Amino acid sequence: MILLMTTAPPVKSPWGVPGKLPPLGLAYVGAALEKADYQVEILDNYHLKKSSEDVKLEIKRLEPEIVGITCGSVTYRRCIETAKSVKEVLPSCKIVVGGWQPTYMPESLLQHPEIDYLVMGEGEQAMVELANNITKDEDKSAIAKIPGIAYKKNGKTIKTPSTFIQDLDQIPFPARHLLPMHIYDRIIPYLNANPVDTMNVVRGCPYNCAYCETKKLWGSRVRAFSPPRVVEEINDLVQNYGSKGVYFVGDNFTINKKRTVELCNLIKKENLDIEWVCDTRVDQVSRELLREMKDSGCRTIWFGVESGSAPILEKLNKKITMEQITHAFKLCKAEGIRIACSFMLGIPGETIEDMEATFKFARKLDPDWCQFNTYVAVPGSALYREIMENKLYDRVEDFVTYVKTKDFDYESVSKIQKRFHMSFNRSPKRILRKIRQEGFLSVLGKGFRYMGH
Repeated sequence: MILLMTTAPPVKSPWGVPGKLPPLGLAYVGAALEKADYQVEILDNYHLKKSSEDVKLEIKRLEPEIVGITCGSVTYRRCIETAKSVKEVLPSCKIVVGGWQPTYMPESLLQHPEIDYLVMGEGEQAMVELANNITKDEDKSAIAKIPGIAYKKNGKTIKTPSTFIQDLDQIPFPARHLLPMHIYDRIIPYLNANPVDTMNVVRGCPYNCAYCETKKLWGSRVRAFSPPRVVEEINDLVQNYGSKGVYFVGDNFTINKKRTVELCNLIKKENLDIEWVCDTRVDQVSRELLREMKDSGCRTIWFGVESGSAPILEKLNKKITMEQITHAFKLCKAEGIRIACSFMLGIPGETIEDMEATFKFARKLDPDWCQFNTYVAVPGSALYREIMENKLYDRVEDFVTYVKTKDFDYESVSKIQKRFHMSFNRSPKRILRKIRQEGFLSVLGKGFRYMGH
């Protein structure tokens, strides 16, 4: 059998995943393995937080041939600890690590002998092919032909080029039945519906934002599940999990207008009584598209605005203007679609004046929800390379980089972030809006948490 797992969260790290959301990536891999007739279990230890000893007990109980671990920069150390725990109990078990960290920095993981293989990029196809080989004769010459794999051979690192699944419809629905669905947050502030579940329907990104590098993981060509396939999965969520709402996570939901309109029409044709929210860019919406989306249940759109300073927007290479941002917000408000957005603070080259300009711009935009984030460098991005090459940091914990320039450090930006959140949310106008959106008792119950988020 095969055990797929997330690691326990890092101890006292400021970086992490807000809220409790299911690991869809692992669920997709689990579904692909089940389709290939493997017995699979998923341990979402990021949220269950089992100790190393408890993980060892699980390994003893299951005796898996393969353990697949997902790993990011934040969970790197936890991943190594988990791999060592597995090998202590079951030395014959093969450990495969996938996710962001092995995709961008494979050597950082292969230096640890406990890790047998890496999956770089999309996991569904590579993991099935690797499992087929491991469970038979583990022929290294055959493994060397599997796209997107890395491993050690005679002390040398072997890496094969990644390929991307062109027809996403061949991937089965995420194996949510393997997840502890009862522990996840199925109520979100952006929708009135309850419960709400997440879906990922678009992969790949053609843009070159300086702070982000998804191309190695998902590719630069945008691929999407077909509208009929998306509607099938929504129906599955409604029938098997009682879903009343869907959050389509992913940055480019509306990048293909024709496909988005087709999906909206299918949702209406199937009489799916759901509300939904999506993530997209300000240059990917129009009045006509927003009307179609609203008519099919879209209630909120999340935009990554990132900065209210034109020079910083240019540095980030977002390829959007403040005029486009303002226009998109006006369109959403005119069509009755609520807006959530995020900004980043602490970009190399940014000044305190730039941050204040961002806050002023956020106030002018007046979204329904606004999040200010302290920037963290992501391995593989252009900004990460700039920071490391110019030593624009005061400390690095594993691969988590705390930016420091002549204008700010992590601690000072965190104070600014907290001040912005408090100032933005505590005005009587915004508190009244929260009451209208969520109800007086809900707002009263959350109390001063609104002051800091």
